[in-house]
Amino acid sequence: MKLIVGLGNPDGKYKNTYHNVGFSVVDMFAKKNGLKFSKNKCKALIAMGEDYILAKPQTYMNLSGDSVYELKKYFKVPLSDILIVLDDIDMPKGRIRFRFTGSAGTHNGLRDIVNKVGITPRLRVGIDKDTSMKLADYVLSEIDLSSKEIMNESYNTACDIIEKFITGEIKEDITINIKN
Repeated sequence: MKLIVGLGNPDGKYKNTYHNVGFSVVDMFAKKNGLKFSKNKCKALIAMGEDYILAKPQTYMNLSGDSVYELKKYFKVPLSDILIVLDDIDMPKGRIRFRFTGSAGTHNGLRDIVNKVGITPRLRVGIDKDTSMKLADYVLSEIDLSSKEIMNESYNTACDIIEKFITGEIKEDITINIKN
C-alpha cells in the first residue's frame, strides 16, 4: 500500500493558492482515477485507491507531520512508500522534481514531516517566488491567471509521476522541465 500525501491548508480561502499545490495535484489524481475524498481519518481527508491512499492533511501546512505520522502508523506504511507532494518556491514554475531522499529545504510543512516521521520520497512542484512580496504573502496568494496553464501542465505531469511511483516504475530521481 502506498500513501500519497498532498500538502496544503484546509481552509477554503487557500484553495487556489501556490501553497496548496500539493492538494491540487492529489485532487487532480483522484479525479482522474474516479475517487473522492470522503473520509476524515488521522487528521486528514482520504481517498482510497486499490493499492494506494490519497491524503490531504487538515492540520494546516506547518503541522503536516502530525497527520502523516498518524497515517503512517494507522495504515502501517513504510517510509519508502510514502510520497509527499508539495510546492517549491526554490524552483521555477514548470519544473517538477521527484526525489527518494533529501532535506526539507525551505518548506516548513516538509520540515515538520521530516522531524516527526522521517525522510520520505517527495514530489516538488515549482511555484517560483515573487521577490516583490513577502514569502508568506506570495505562497498564500491565488495563482495568477498568467500562470494557470503552466501550473495545470505541472499538475498533469505530477499525476503521471505519482502513477509511476504507485506502480514502482520509478527507480531514480527525476527532474522535468515543462516548456511554457
